[in-house]
Amino acid sequence: MATIPEPAAPTGAKGAPAAMPAPAAPAAPSARTDLPVQGMTCAACVRRVERALRATPGVQETTVNLVTQRATVTYDAHATTPAALARAIVDAGYEVPGAPGAPEPTGAPDAPALVSTTAPEAAAGATAPEAAAGATAPEAAAGATRPRQAAEERAAALDAAEQSEQRALRRDVAIAGALTAPLLVVGMSHGAIPALDGAAARWLSLALATVVVLGPGRRFFRLAWSALRHRAADMNTLVSLGTGAAWLYSTAAVVAPGLFPHAAHGHAPPVYFEAAAAIVTFVLIGKLLETRARKRLADAVRGLMALQPRTARRVRGDAEDEVPADALAQGDLVLVRPGERIATDGEVVRGASAVDESMLTGESMPVDKTAGSAVLGGTLNQSGALTFRVTRTGADTALARIVEAVEQAQGSRAPIARLADVVSGVFVPVVLGVAALAFAAWLAVDPSGGGLATAVERLVAVLVIACPCALGLATPAAVAVGTGRGAELGVLVKGGAALEAASRVDTVLLDKTGTLTSGRPALTDVVAVDGGTEAELLGLVAAAERESEHPVARAIVEGARGRGVAVAPASAFRAEIGHGVEARVSGRLVRAGTAAWLGRAGVAADALEAEAERLAAAGRTPSFVAVDGRLAGLVAVADRPTEEARRAVAALRELGVEVAMVTGDRAGAARAVADELGIREVFAEVKPEDKARIVREQRAAGRRVAMVGDGINDAPALAGADVGVALGSGTDIALASADVALLRGGIAALPTALALARATLRTIRQNLFWAFVYNVIGIPIAAGLLYPLTGWLLSPVLASAAMSLSSVSVLGNSLRLRAFGRREAA
Repeated sequence: MATIPEPAAPTGAKGAPAAMPAPAAPAAPSARTDLPVQGMTCAACVRRVERALRATPGVQETTVNLVTQRATVTYDAHATTPAALARAIVDAGYEVPGAPGAPEPTGAPDAPALVSTTAPEAAAGATAPEAAAGATAPEAAAGATRPRQAAEERAAALDAAEQSEQRALRRDVAIAGALTAPLLVVGMSHGAIPALDGAAARWLSLALATVVVLGPGRRFFRLAWSALRHRAADMNTLVSLGTGAAWLYSTAAVVAPGLFPHAAHGHAPPVYFEAAAAIVTFVLIGKLLETRARKRLADAVRGLMALQPRTARRVRGDAEDEVPADALAQGDLVLVRPGERIATDGEVVRGASAVDESMLTGESMPVDKTAGSAVLGGTLNQSGALTFRVTRTGADTALARIVEAVEQAQGSRAPIARLADVVSGVFVPVVLGVAALAFAAWLAVDPSGGGLATAVERLVAVLVIACPCALGLATPAAVAVGTGRGAELGVLVKGGAALEAASRVDTVLLDKTGTLTSGRPALTDVVAVDGGTEAELLGLVAAAERESEHPVARAIVEGARGRGVAVAPASAFRAEIGHGVEARVSGRLVRAGTAAWLGRAGVAADALEAEAERLAAAGRTPSFVAVDGRLAGLVAVADRPTEEARRAVAALRELGVEVAMVTGDRAGAARAVADELGIREVFAEVKPEDKARIVREQRAAGRRVAMVGDGINDAPALAGADVGVALGSGTDIALASADVALLRGGIAALPTALALARATLRTIRQNLFWAFVYNVIGIPIAAGLLYPLTGWLLSPVLASAAMSLSSVSVLGNSLRLRAFGRREAA
C-alpha cells in the first residue's frame, strides 16, 4: 500500500523550524450506558428523567423507556461517567438499582449491578484500550473488557429489582386489601347495619384508613413530594391529592365535627375513608399487575440470553478445564460434546458433527460442521464432539449482537407516540384545573355542609380517575412486545420508528440474485438430437463436466444425479475458461460449451441456434454438446426462483403490497424470473449506484418503499428507502444500513415482518384510542358534568378501580401481540 510522505516542517525566515500549531484535540469518545430507573409511573416521569439527564454535562443523547424501566444514554466519556448520570436520576427523585453508591434493592442484597457501559465506539477513532482509558470511569473500562456480561447483568439485576418491587407491592396490597374490605362494608352499609352507623364505627374507619393511607399509600406521597420539589406533577400527584383530600376531609369530620354546618343539630358530616383506602388499594393492585406484565415484555430477550451456556470446557494441551464462559478469550480451544450448547463464536479445528442453528439463523436442518467450519455461540451441538478455536467473544458474538438489537428496539419510540407525549406534558396540570373547577362549581351550587361533602367527592373522583399512565404506556408497551415477538420469529426491527414505517409500506423492491433466486444455477433443459435420448446425453455431459469447478458444471452434474442419471468416470479432461470443456467418457469424445468452442473442432451448431436463442431469452444459459465430432444436443441452466420467493410474493400481494424487481442482470433473465413469480414491474441491468435513484423515484411517486438487499452493496438504497430490509444470518447482517433484518427463512420472512409491523401499529392505535377515550369520557363523568342530564355520578372508589384497569388493559392489549404468528403456525 502506498504511503503518503510527510510534509517538510515549515521554516522561519532564517530557516529555523517554525513553531508547529498545537495538534487538534481528538474527537470526544462517545460511550453508551444503560441505567435502570425505578419509580417511573407515567409519561411525565419519563420527561423528568430525560430532562435531568440532558442537563448533565457531556450527555449527547438520551432515551428513557417507561415499559422497560431503562434509560439509554450516549455521552462524552471525557465529560461524565455512568455514576454521575445515575446521580442525576436519583436527584430527580427516582431510584437506580445497582448504580455506584446506590443502596441495594430491598430483599435482593446479592443483585448484580445493572449499570452497563459500552466503551467509546470505534467510530470515534479510539481503540478499545484507548477508549477505556479515555472514559476515565471504571465502569467504561469494565464495559470494554467484559462486554459480554452487559446484557446478562442487565437482565439479572432487572429481575432482582422487579422481584423486590413485586414483593413490596404484594405485601402492601395484602395489607391494604385486608384493611379496606371492612372499610367498604362500614362505608357502604348506609345504616343497614346499626352497629356500623355510630361514632365508634367512624373512629374505627379513621384508624383503618390511616394505616392504609400512611402505610401502603406512603409511596404515592413520597413520589409526589419528590415531583413537587422538582416543580413537576405526575400520576402520583393526582393519587396523593385525591387520597389526601378524602382522608383529611374525613378526619376533620370525625375529630372536629363542630367545624361543619348542621353538626350542632346532630347531623354527622359524611366521611370518605373507604374511598381514600380503596383508591390506594386499587392503584396498588394495578401497579402489581403492571409489574407482572412488564416482566413478560422482556421474555424475548431473556429467551435469547438463556441460549448462552454459563460454562465451557477449555482445552490446553492434554488437559480439559471447565471455566466460566466469560473467561474465554480469542484463540482458546474449546471442546463441545454432543447435546451441549456452544459457548461462543469460533472455528472448528477438530471433529465432525451436526449443529442445530435454528434459534439464530432459522436453518431448519442441522448444519454439518467439520474442520474450518464456523460455529455460533448459543447453538446446539447434536451428533459428535467438536473442538473449536474461539474467534469472537462478548458483544461481538452473533447472539450478543441480536440481544443488543432487540434491547435497543424495545427501548425506542415510535413517531405515533408524539401526540401522547404532547398531551402528557399538559395532562396533570389540566386535570388539577378541572378538579379545582369541579370543586368550586359544586360548592357554588350548594354551599351547605352537604354541598361541601359532594364537592370534595367530585374533587377526589376527578383526581383519581385521570390516568396519564395509560397514555404513557400505550406506545412503548406495544413496541416492546412487537419487537420482542419479532425477535422470536427471526425478524429484528431497529425500533418503534422502523416498525411504524414498515407498517405503511405499499411497495417492495427486491433484488433478483440470491433474494428471489437461490443464487446458484440449476439444470433446467436437456435437448437431444441425432437420435439420442435426453438421459444418454445428460450422462455424457455430466461425466465430462464432473472435473470442472465452474458453477454451471456443478449444476449439470447435480441435475443429472437428481434425475437419476449415472455419471461415468471421464479421462483426458481439458477446460478452456469462457469457452467449454472436453473429455473422454466410455471411449467417446465429449465436447460441451459455446457454439464457437464446437466450431473450432469442426462441429456446426446451426441446427440448435434458434432453440438456444429461445432459452437465452427466457433467462437460461445454454451449452452446446458434441459427441465424437457430431452435434448431439444442448443443455441449459438457470438461477431459478426459490419456493420461498414464490410464497413471499404471493403473501405480499395478499397484503396489498406491490412487488418490483431491481437487478443488474440482463433484461431477458430478469423478465423470465419475474414472469414465473408474477412480478409485473422489472428494473433490469441496473448498476448498484442506480438502485438508490430508483428508490428516490418510487418515493417521489408517493409510494412507501421497502428496499430488500444484502445490507452492504445495497447500503445507499437501503438507507434511502422508507424501510431498509437486510437478508442474512446473525453473523453477516448489516444492521447499520437496514431498519429490519430477516434472520430466518430469507425473503419468506418479509411478509411476516410487514404483517407484524401492521399488527403492532394497530395495537398502538387501539391503546391510544382507548387511553384518550377513557380520559375524555371518565373525567367529565367524575366531575359531574353529565349529572344534570343523566343523573350519573361516579364514586371515588369506582374511579380508582377504573384508573387502575385502564393501565392494565393497555398492557394486556399489547401482550396479545405475543400470540402473533402462532395461530397461523397452528
